[in-house]
This record gives sequence, structure tokens and C-alpha cells, in this order.
Amino acid sequence: MFDTTLGWAWGRQHPLASAARILIYAVVLVVFCGPLLAIFTGAFDRSNDPSRMSLFPSNPTLVNFQVAADQGLWRFFMNSLFITGGGLLLQVTVSVFAGYALARKRFRGQAFVLVAILATMMISDEVIAIPLSLVLNDLPLLGVSLRGSLLGMIVPLGAWGFSIFVISEFMKEIPAELEEAARVDGAGELRIFLQVILPLCRPALGVITIFGFNMVWDQYLLPLIVAETPDNYPIGVGLSMLRTNPEIGPGPLLAGALVAMLPSLIVYLAFQRTFLSGLVAGAVKG
Repeated sequence: MFDTTLGWAWGRQHPLASAARILIYAVVLVVFCGPLLAIFTGAFDRSNDPSRMSLFPSNPTLVNFQVAADQGLWRFFMNSLFITGGGLLLQVTVSVFAGYALARKRFRGQAFVLVAILATMMISDEVIAIPLSLVLNDLPLLGVSLRGSLLGMIVPLGAWGFSIFVISEFMKEIPAELEEAARVDGAGELRIFLQVILPLCRPALGVITIFGFNMVWDQYLLPLIVAETPDNYPIGVGLSMLRTNPEIGPGPLLAGALVAMLPSLIVYLAFQRTFLSGLVAGAVKG
């Protein structure tokens, strides 16, 4: 007999205890996996009656994807890919440089900068919606407007306090002796950053990539502020249009939801190892 992480002993047990454990497992499985299975089966079910939703398609079909495509699903999907790709690339770049400066350098006002970055995580999107709309309509110094463009949805996502904080805290744990040894060998600042510090941050990069991807991919309020026509909507806003259309049943909506889920799943599977190693590294530090 041995104990599990939850404190439940495996081995020779009373039949009632084993039955209770199996029941709890079944309830947890239904609660967490039931909705996902319902989305998957509903996307391939011809039935348009939401009251007859089941875990197995009674009349399998692909017509739901065709209806969703006729409503602009793939245009919304490509917009989301472009916004997420550009926003995530910009966000990771800004995070690693800002994190490096906060973790490995000393300058006046460093504490204030860190507090300001953390403060941005405590302000909801609704609070900054109007100021952000004014700034995007007339960029300071440049005098140009990003309203009605996909670029206007990318630039505001370039800096995220969570990513900067994670990468900064991870870089602080890298031994300073590695930098000193590189400088003795004649390495410059940029080379130290790219060839010494950054390769050691792969676990943290996996963490901020997964969380950053989900944050950008799930944006809803920002596209409503920037976009002026449905042609620029990402898939999240596009699905809300399908939901409010009385002529569209639940089948096409679930088909669109299934398509919207796939990129997040692919990104997680691609960065699973670095993500888990980053979590473990963060748990054992100190």
C-alpha cells in the first residue's frame, strides 16, 4: 500500500472507500472533460436543437463547418493568427529585454519601474479602454491612427507585466559568475545576453509563450475598440457574432469554438516540456 499526492492510499481498501474514490474521479472527469466532449460532438452533429445536446453525435455531419465558413470563420481565424503571431513575437522580445535590464542591471528608479510594471497587472481592461482608444486614434509624437487596422491590435499587446515579471525573476537566479567568465573571455553585452543568459531561460520562455499566446488569442475588448469593420475581427469576436445571429444554430457555433480551441492546444503540446520544466524550476528555487 502507498499514498497518493492527494493522500488517498492505494492497495487493499474497504470496498466502500474504493467505490467513493472511483465516484469522485468520475465526477471530476465529467466536470472538466464533459464540456469539451460536448463541443466536439456538437460540432459534428446535424441537430440544431440545443435542448437535445448529447455527448455523441446522433447525425454526424460536416455541414456545421461549412455554415461557419460561410459566416467568415476562416477570415476571423486568419486574423487571429496574424494578431497572435505579431503580438506574441513583440511581447516575448520586449519581455526578455526588459527582464534582463531589471534582473541583471542596476539603475536609478529600478524599484519604481518594477512597481509600475506590476501595477499594470492590477488594472482591468475595462478601465483603460477609453484612454487606449484615444491613444490609438492619435499616437503621440507620430500623429497617426491605428484604428481600423490589425496593427492597432498588436502594438498594445507588446508589453505584458506578467511576462516581464516571470522572465525577470528567472534571470535573477542565474549565477553572476557566468557573466563574469564570459566578460573575461572578451564577450560583449549583447553576446552575453544572447549566448549565455537567454539559452538558460528556456523554461521561462516556455511559460511566457504559452500564457502569452492564450492572453493574445483570447482578446475580446481590444478588437472591439480598434476594429471598425467585421473584416478585422479575430475569432473570439467573430464567434460572438455567430452567437447573436438568430439564423445560426448551435452546431456552427460549436464548430467555430472547436476551431478556436485547436491553436491553444497545439501551442501547449509544442511547449509542454519547457512549460513543465519552468514550473518545476520556479517551485524549487530558493
